[in-house]
Amino acid sequence: MSKKSKVQEMDEEMENSQSVNETELNEEVGQEQQEEEVSVEEQLREDLAKEKGKFLRLFAEFENFKKRTSKERMDLFKTAGQDVIVSLLPVMDDFDRALKEISKSEDKELFKGVDLINNKFRETLKNKGLEEMEVSQGDAFDAEMHDAVTQIPAPEKKLKGKIIDVIEKGFKLGDRIIRHPKVVVGN
Repeated sequence: MSKKSKVQEMDEEMENSQSVNETELNEEVGQEQQEEEVSVEEQLREDLAKEKGKFLRLFAEFENFKKRTSKERMDLFKTAGQDVIVSLLPVMDDFDRALKEISKSEDKELFKGVDLINNKFRETLKNKGLEEMEVSQGDAFDAEMHDAVTQIPAPEKKLKGKIIDVIEKGFKLGDRIIRHPKVVVGN
């Protein structure tokens, strides 16, 4: 009996050791699967983060595009008639010369009629966004704002580097200068 029990004990030990080995193997395999699952999960999270970043950059780029195009469209509407208005500026200069000459004559009714037409013409252009640039004698010369036609010796020391005479008026359409005032500068 003792032999059988020893044999049975050995069989039981073998079974126990096999079950322990199987359990250890199962645990190791389970840990590897968990590590793989964790690494797959981490990989998916990284991929998601990358795609989310790409989406956010693309969305921001699209928003900037929309803002830029709407701003360009507004600028285009503001200056849509720029070519027409620029071509009408010489007519406005001619009106000024005509009024100057008509004022010398004694016909006041003619002067009033031409002056009314001139004022209506100027108001129409002003409603379209045209503004006359205010430049007068003694103002400081600014190369970005003024167009120096010539330089002459300054009649007074205080007029050095200043505007002595305005030959042609300058105009702005909105914020843009469409014709720089032509001036004579003292040196």
